[in-house]
Amino acid sequence: MKNQHMITGMEVKTSEDHLKVCKMKKKVLRKQIRAQHTLMRHEGIECISHATQSLVIANAGLGNGMSRHQLLRIVEEYGLVETLLMPPNKPYSFVKYGTTEEAKKAFDALNGKEVTLEDFDQNIVLYVNFVEKVLWQNVVPTSLPPGLMIIEKIISPEEERRMLESIDWTGDEDTRNAQKTLKYRRVKHFGYEFCYDNNNVDKDKPLPGGLPEICNLLLDKWLKQGYIKHKPDQLTVNQYEPGQGIPPHIDTHSAFEDEIISLSLGAKIVMDFKHPDGHTVAVMLPRCSLLVMAGESRYLWTHGITPRKYDVIQASELGQKVRKITADVGDLTLNRRETRTSFTFRKVRRSPCNCIYPSVCDSQKGQQRQEQPSFPHSQMEALKLEQEYVHKVYEEIAIHFSSTRHSPWPRIVEFLRSLPKGSIVADVGCGNGKYLGINKDLYMVGCDRSKNLVDICGEKNFQAFVCDALSVPILSGSCDACISIAVIHHFSTAERRLATIRELVRLLRPGGTALIYVWAMEQEYKNQKSKYLKEKNGSEDKEEEIDSGTAQRPLCDPMPDSSSQVLARSDQPLNDSKDESCDAKPVADSRLPVHTNRTSFHSQDLLVPWHLKGGTKKKGEGVDTVLLPAGSKESQELTPVFHRYYHVFCEGELEAACRTLDCVRVQKSYYDQGNWCVVLEKL
Repeated sequence: MKNQHMITGMEVKTSEDHLKVCKMKKKVLRKQIRAQHTLMRHEGIECISHATQSLVIANAGLGNGMSRHQLLRIVEEYGLVETLLMPPNKPYSFVKYGTTEEAKKAFDALNGKEVTLEDFDQNIVLYVNFVEKVLWQNVVPTSLPPGLMIIEKIISPEEERRMLESIDWTGDEDTRNAQKTLKYRRVKHFGYEFCYDNNNVDKDKPLPGGLPEICNLLLDKWLKQGYIKHKPDQLTVNQYEPGQGIPPHIDTHSAFEDEIISLSLGAKIVMDFKHPDGHTVAVMLPRCSLLVMAGESRYLWTHGITPRKYDVIQASELGQKVRKITADVGDLTLNRRETRTSFTFRKVRRSPCNCIYPSVCDSQKGQQRQEQPSFPHSQMEALKLEQEYVHKVYEEIAIHFSSTRHSPWPRIVEFLRSLPKGSIVADVGCGNGKYLGINKDLYMVGCDRSKNLVDICGEKNFQAFVCDALSVPILSGSCDACISIAVIHHFSTAERRLATIRELVRLLRPGGTALIYVWAMEQEYKNQKSKYLKEKNGSEDKEEEIDSGTAQRPLCDPMPDSSSQVLARSDQPLNDSKDESCDAKPVADSRLPVHTNRTSFHSQDLLVPWHLKGGTKKKGEGVDTVLLPAGSKESQELTPVFHRYYHVFCEGELEAACRTLDCVRVQKSYYDQGNWCVVLEKL
């Protein structure tokens, strides 16, 4: 009897264990499928159900703290690894095995496997899927910003030691050399003190003692060698501990001359450079190297150091073995930061700056206001404003603009894929047509005011034609659905914005639906910053703006200091918007203010700069010539800056405009990463 009870108990226990195992397998499968969908939705990585030699491993990426050497040890347990590719700042990696059987073995063993990140002492869970091949197309070699130069090994180890010893950090606050301890680093000034309250120097108050003697000797040497063009008279020494950095900034134009140089001592570092159009370049500054910034890289690009304890660098820089790896990004790994000291030399400016980048020049900003256009007070003024600051501008920037508009937004894709098969859909203001091919089961046609953008649609074999959104040559009631993405905010009066919505409704059949997106005044909503504001701090490295595809959420945060999980994301819609007024300042004396990119909006009606990349200015054809010095040769040849008119919408404003139409019912309104959005139905 006793043995019988023991056997029965063992059977029960075995059954319970089996049940737990089954539940665990189901949970892992659920999360694996969820990871698969997330990869496809946000990264365009198509996972497949049948076994191949290649795998994508979610949560095992540089972006969430997995180092190359640790991942290589993990995956090598299951067979010969032909390729290991770790894209920068991404929370996943690709691995290709010598045989399908080896890949299948790794697939079975690693799915749901919990591992501890060696460098962070944090646990993550791996989720694995098969892919057809290991390929990462989005990363291409990037060139340095124009005017940027790096000279490696410019000083000897002995000179490095002497320079570091010349700075005494042990004493109290040093008034003679203006030593300070800032929030993120220790700082010492020589020659002139840089005042952080106004980001400038007092040119009439030089510090006693000048620059350290060893610095003068090196500067004279570099001047003779041709590395620098003039001898600096101001020095800022920054000391960074691991995890410290400096926010993105441009050295004040009125404070210093063109050339700025920085010597990196003690350790290497990655410095991030960012163009106003959103393009970013991560530049490795080796130990004992000299960074020289001049021209565009000094005046137009921001530079900064992201606060973190690790940088993504080439594995070959650490002497690690690289095997049969795809070029460009295959040999990336994480490098632990060490204490770094930078010597940044500058020459104090004695006259106002007259550079060709007035949009970011404090010396010239006062000159812009006189020629800025006024807010329109009549139909004719509105037409003229839109012609000059919308239509002509998009014709000029079409190619560059299109190059930054390539990733469809998830919720717009969701709307298009929810439509019945065979639906006729009009994309009014289609731009380069990135939504025209989303759903092959729809009959989609696009239209746009810009001929050059419509031509780009034609090159992609999309159906599109040129017209104004106020008058679309399509029969009334012939469309099952319409979309208007980032268009209506370019109309300069409330009457014209409402007329555009009315035209969309005219195209719809009864029961048809329209989806409308416009820029939002509120770039911080429900305690969350939009992608547009986040990019100010360099947290993402995309070029697009708030009406672009890259505002969708990444799989996980790209910071190596935290271990974000690919499956911890939520995509819940926000509640419907309330009809509330926003805190927008009126336009002073009717002049339209020029917005500073990647900052909050302070006026509903404004001009937003576009820095044209890879183009030339055509005089008098839609370029906001106020931004370029009149008559200068450079103004005709270098980096034109265009201004686009926008009316940014307050919460509830778009919905309220739709509700004024009797034949419309608002199905849904929501906020999507810096845009107000409405889905309406024609009654």
